[in-house]
Formats: sequence, C-alpha cells, structure tokens
Amino acid sequence: MSKVIAVILTYNRQDLLQLCLASIYSQTCICDQVIVVDNASNDNTQKMLSEMDYPNLKVYLLSKNVGAAGGFNAGFRLAYQEGADYIWMMDDDVIPEPYALQRLIEADSTLDENGIDRAYLISTAFTENGYVTNSPSINKKMNHIGYKDWPKFAQYGVVSVDRATFVSILVPRGTIDRYGLPISDMFIWGEDTEYTLRITEDVPGFVVGASKVMHLRQEKGVLNIISEHSEVRLKYYKYLIRNRIFVTKKYRPARVVVKIMCLDLYMILKLLRRRQLKKACIVTTGLVEGFLFSPEIEYIDSPVKSQCLPLRIYKCESL
Repeated sequence: MSKVIAVILTYNRQDLLQLCLASIYSQTCICDQVIVVDNASNDNTQKMLSEMDYPNLKVYLLSKNVGAAGGFNAGFRLAYQEGADYIWMMDDDVIPEPYALQRLIEADSTLDENGIDRAYLISTAFTENGYVTNSPSINKKMNHIGYKDWPKFAQYGVVSVDRATFVSILVPRGTIDRYGLPISDMFIWGEDTEYTLRITEDVPGFVVGASKVMHLRQEKGVLNIISEHSEVRLKYYKYLIRNRIFVTKKYRPARVVVKIMCLDLYMILKLLRRRQLKKACIVTTGLVEGFLFSPEIEYIDSPVKSQCLPLRIYKCESL
C-alpha cells in the first residue's frame, strides 16, 4: 500500500499552522505521516508544536530561514528519506477540505487505471470568500491533428496543467527520482513555478476539481512592487524579478524574455518618475541578477546545501 506523507512548511504563523494541522488530521484519508518543516521561526511555533499530541508527527527545525525554496527543498527531501510514495506538500496557510487528499488519491488511481502518466496532482484552491486562487496553467500540448489535448482528461474530473504552486500538491516518488528537487538557491517566489514546469516537460500534471483547499490571505492579487507598502516584503522583490527572468529564460521563447525585460525597464522608469528610488534599485538589481543567475538542479542523492543544515528534530512521535 502506498505511503503518503504530508509536509507543511511554516514560518512565524502559529495560528495558521494550527488550522492547517487540524485540517490535515481531519482528512477522510489519513496520512501515514506528517512532517512540519519550521523555517527557523522566532515566535511560539516551537512551543506550540512541542505541546501537540498528534500521532505520526515529526517536526524539523531549520538552523536558519532559507526561504520558501530552501524549506520546500528540505521538505521534499525529508519525506523522500522517510520512504514516501507520495508527498503532499503545502504552506501553513493552506486549509484542505476533509476530502481533499482522498480526491487526489482517487484521481491518481483513475489516471493510473487508464494508463495516463502524471507528474503531480494538485487541488483547486479558493480564498476565504470563494474566489479561485493559485490557478495552474493549462497544458497547451497539441495532439496529432493539431488540437490542444487537455479536454480529453475532463471525463476523469481532471485537467492537464504544467505551471502550478505548492498549494496542496501531491508529488509521486518517481517524479522526484527523475527530476530532482526544488532549487533552494531561488530562496523565495518562483521556485514552485520552476519546479512544476521542469517536472511537466514530458508528462503533464493534473488539477483535480473535486479536491478543494482554502488558501488564506490570498485576496491581494498579483504581487506588485509599486503598490507594496510592507518594508519586510519589499526586500524580497529582488528575488521575484530575478527568478522570473531565470524561469522565463529557461522555459519560454526568447521573445517572451525580451517582453519581460521591457516590462521591468518600464517599471523602473515609472518608479523613478515617482521618485521611489529604493524600489527602482530593487527592480534594477533583480533584472541584472536574473541574467546572471544559473543555479544547479539538486537531485535526491546530491549533498544537502550547507545553508539547510543542520536539521534538528525536536518532536518525533513513534510511527
């Protein structure tokens, strides 16, 4: 029987983590194990977790905050080392409905029975007010007579996709064997885009309509440095610009790279006209670094990067 391990990445959001864990442990299909990767929280997250009595729960504390990319890299690696056949990955602000995991597994079985290979399966995500969020990109591959092929999977309650986020994504062990792990050097914003595009180069992923999750705090729309007021978030926009250029260079035609570059240059001019020099410098830095950035893919047997060590277990319930 397949072993399913849920992995939750958390950082300084103990209230959301508590809701996420409660929903994971309320699933109609019980996970064999749950791993929480604590990205060096400095609030009361560790104390809260140490007082929980959930079964089959392991908590790993990273030595420092390595960003979402480093945290997801560690989470996939840890679950793989624990023998997972399927890794159910999410952030701490994802609240799965009770049937979310069961519907993912049922869809996976249906696809398998019909001889359809898949890189991953992902839930449909909604905001607190019922708006669709974190929409994956429909796979645009053509069939032999020149039509897009994605409608043929609708009979199974799924749609083939390529780019997606790590919002309730179910990744088979074989995908990690073949394509490796998320790139930890990306740090934040875009690591899930790069990873899902990479692993769907040969076979698609699938969004499962019947598997639903709520993604909290997701009604602010697309990230926009011009309207950003948080000083904490502002410094991370360099990674957003850099990683977007890197991913576009890797997976899109040259004309798309030129278009992205022109949009970023226009944004710099717009910020300069508004005398927002700090923001203009952030975009400029990200743009330049994007053309120089060329991180290597980490595979499951690659050494763990030093920035992700040491991993310390501070809670381990017996299995």
